[in-house]
Amino acid sequence: MKSEETFRVDIIPSTRLAWQGWAIVMVAVVLAVTGYIAFSVVVHCSGYPLDDAWIHQTYARNLAHYGEWSFVAGQPSAGSTAPLWSFLIAMGYWLGLSPAIWTYCLGIASLLGVAVGGELLVRRALQGWNPRLPWVGLFLAAEWHLVWAAASGMETAAFALSIVVVLWLLGAASPKWLAVGLLIGTAVWLRPDGLTLLGPALLVMVMQPASAMPRWLQKVGRDAVSLLSGFSLVVIPYLFFNRWLSGSWFPNTFYAKQAEYAVMLTLPFFQRFAALIQLPLIGAGVLLLPGLLYAVICSIKVRRWHLIGVFLWWLGYSLIYVWRLPLDYQHGRYLMPAMPVYFVLGLLGTIWLGRLKFWDTTRLDFVLKRAWLLAVMGVGVGFYGMGANAYAQDVAIIETEMVRVAKWVADNTETDALIAAHDIGALGYFAQRPLLDLAGLVSPDVIPFIRDEQRLAEYIDQHGAAYLVTFPGWYPFLIEHGEPLYQSEGEFAPAAGGENMIVYRWRGKNVKK
Repeated sequence: MKSEETFRVDIIPSTRLAWQGWAIVMVAVVLAVTGYIAFSVVVHCSGYPLDDAWIHQTYARNLAHYGEWSFVAGQPSAGSTAPLWSFLIAMGYWLGLSPAIWTYCLGIASLLGVAVGGELLVRRALQGWNPRLPWVGLFLAAEWHLVWAAASGMETAAFALSIVVVLWLLGAASPKWLAVGLLIGTAVWLRPDGLTLLGPALLVMVMQPASAMPRWLQKVGRDAVSLLSGFSLVVIPYLFFNRWLSGSWFPNTFYAKQAEYAVMLTLPFFQRFAALIQLPLIGAGVLLLPGLLYAVICSIKVRRWHLIGVFLWWLGYSLIYVWRLPLDYQHGRYLMPAMPVYFVLGLLGTIWLGRLKFWDTTRLDFVLKRAWLLAVMGVGVGFYGMGANAYAQDVAIIETEMVRVAKWVADNTETDALIAAHDIGALGYFAQRPLLDLAGLVSPDVIPFIRDEQRLAEYIDQHGAAYLVTFPGWYPFLIEHGEPLYQSEGEFAPAAGGENMIVYRWRGKNVKK
């Protein structure tokens, strides 16, 4: 058994790295993200792999052009899960930059922050580990889930960055609790999930050492006031922002997604847990699992509460989704922001394991450790390539279905025609028509009956919609009351096992010929 020195976690940052090392990380991030975008151009064209990315673009454009927070011009709404991300995108419109290029740059900057932050976290934790090459940063820069997120046009990578920075602040010898509170509050503007970061912050605060109980209570009290003051200063405006827009304290998406996928909660808990917890293991992450477990053991042994809090946060964050929104589709995009935590802990523990001597023969020990390192690198590179193909296919599906249909609607329907649709992102951006959102993002009154097609049909009739735009499989009852007018005929969705999107004339409404 190794001595406790093996498990030591240095509380003094060991972050020395020449500027060339950081430049290498930056180049790696740029190449990784632009590589995905370039491959999507080769397969079909550039774009976004999610229709939701166009929701952010629509809010950003309307904010820049009309000075209002709306998806449909003139109708304020709380359909953006990440108001801060939509605002950052709007800056590109204000500056007159290409919206796509600006959004890609935001994703690149976010992933760069995650890679640098992960490297610094490991260098702080490991005593005497100061290699010339930033291996942790390079791993994060090329990990396929994170690259996909950075190129997605979504807030995912930015939210992951806020998580990494909070965890960095918590690892300081004396955390600046006001700054921690402000940053956690800012994370909420990127996703309501940011609230969960209060958990590890409070754990670190409560477990900080003190000489006597009265002094400990006094210090925790002061720190708690600082943390909650900073948090409240940012979150209270967020709550009233949503309340003003929609009458609810959180964005419509917070409620709509849970209502839409409530049927998933009928699956056994452990089946849902297995589906979500394995998501970061798809790729080189599976080789980091022993390192993750070892890092937890080491952290408990030497009572490094910020690392224990990091692990408990990742596990708890995953369990919350298992409990309320167990979705593993789109490569697990809802859990992608938490994946850097898994990877950093896994890499930290793997490096710790590398310091142990497992075999009496030094040469054999050296060979096995290098083989493990090469395996991690090889699997990471292989999955980067598979991730590029997945990203390109995702973009192609969105472009040949949602975007193509939205442009047809823009060219072939009346400007005041009311459109009922489930996927509204590209429709809102390209068609700019009044919308009934059957997914409840900008039409929250639909949430109570979001999967009841009979009531949805009545809802569409009550509002006088002229068209229904959907994938047929989404609403088999609704499409019986529509006349097909246009089918996308995209080749990528059927090849992936899906179907083409169709525009229907709703219940014989008169339409433009």
